Amino acid sequence: MVSFASNGNFQNQTMTTAKKKPIIRMPNLMLMVVVVVLLSLYMLPICVFAAKRQEQQQRKLRFGSSGEFKILQVADMHYGNGKPTPCLDVLPKQFASCSDLNTSAFIHRMILAEKPNLIVFTGDNIFGFDATDAAKSLNAAFAPAISSNIPWAAVLGNHDQESTLSRGGVMKHIVGLKNTLSQVNPSDTKIIDGFGNYNLEVGGVKGSSFENKSVLNLYFLDSGDYSTVPSIPGYGWIKPSQQFWFQLTSAKLQREYKNKPHPQKESAPGLAYFHIPLPEFASFDSSNFTGVRQEGISSASVNSGFFTTMVEAGDVKAVFTGHDHLNDFCGELTGIKLCYAGGFGYHAYGKAGWSRRARVVVASLEKTEKGGWGTIKSIKSWKRLDDHHLTAIDGQVLWSKSSSGNRRKKQTTGA
Repeated sequence: MVSFASNGNFQNQTMTTAKKKPIIRMPNLMLMVVVVVLLSLYMLPICVFAAKRQEQQQRKLRFGSSGEFKILQVADMHYGNGKPTPCLDVLPKQFASCSDLNTSAFIHRMILAEKPNLIVFTGDNIFGFDATDAAKSLNAAFAPAISSNIPWAAVLGNHDQESTLSRGGVMKHIVGLKNTLSQVNPSDTKIIDGFGNYNLEVGGVKGSSFENKSVLNLYFLDSGDYSTVPSIPGYGWIKPSQQFWFQLTSAKLQREYKNKPHPQKESAPGLAYFHIPLPEFASFDSSNFTGVRQEGISSASVNSGFFTTMVEAGDVKAVFTGHDHLNDFCGELTGIKLCYAGGFGYHAYGKAGWSRRARVVVASLEKTEKGGWGTIKSIKSWKRLDDHHLTAIDGQVLWSKSSSGNRRKKQTTGA
């Protein structure tokens, strides 16, 4: 049928009708299923993240009823593929039966002996070049901490990303493991260099006046792997964006500690953990440190100024690193102890006959006049060797409230 349109043009109604496509109506049930699936895929990462945050909140760190908080530092595991991965730099009689499993056994022994409240892994957790599958090696390396049900945290070294995961991928995998308090980066910071910059707060004894205050602050930073600046050779360093985050975080924590309830005059002590030592670690000789120095200080070839940043902040009392396996000393510079842990892993380079070792740090609270637990009075440290007796060596006081008070008095008098 042919007819005239209102504008005078011809229209073929038959053809127009024939060209119309039928409308396919999806049954309501099928439509609902599609919507639910799409929402599930969208919400899954959010739910996983929320569940992880809830788990971390439930595992809030705090001092126990004994008034102590103990940290086990594990530096440079250099984990490879497990049993097939041989040990390096051990005595000839040890070599045939020695592998990554010796590293795992050492962690188990340290956990049983020290019963730490937190385990901190300070980088080179796996040796990427010898790890066939980064995810499997990371799972195996951290397995003793995971199975212990003790909270643990980790930062990256310069070898962690040399396997099948990128640097960011390694940190994201770590964050997804059980019992860890590690974070990829601060959730409230949009731009920051590296992966694994975060802080943890340690509350006072439950039921005490300081139950809801952080009396010990822990800072974790990514010291990088290698320089990305062509004209600057060598290892990486802590960048300005990371230092800015540290300054803001330190200032916030200090304000909270000095505000009500129970306002304090001084800052809560802080401890910093990262992998590559600062250039200031070269400031010591055998006359002014505890421990041994058996190799050079492999810091970045430039000084990024992070030590000065910590001095200015005023709350960090000690820094703990790894990287140089044959150094395990602690020395004090401008009121901050700079400490190595010493090499832990058996697939890491070492020195035959010189035991692998781990560093332990314990913070102790003071008693109040009413007999309850107050703020931190001292921070002490020692190392344990992976020998028959897990021998403890080099016990020392890293910081005490009394010595800090005396130092301030001297500075005031000098002024």
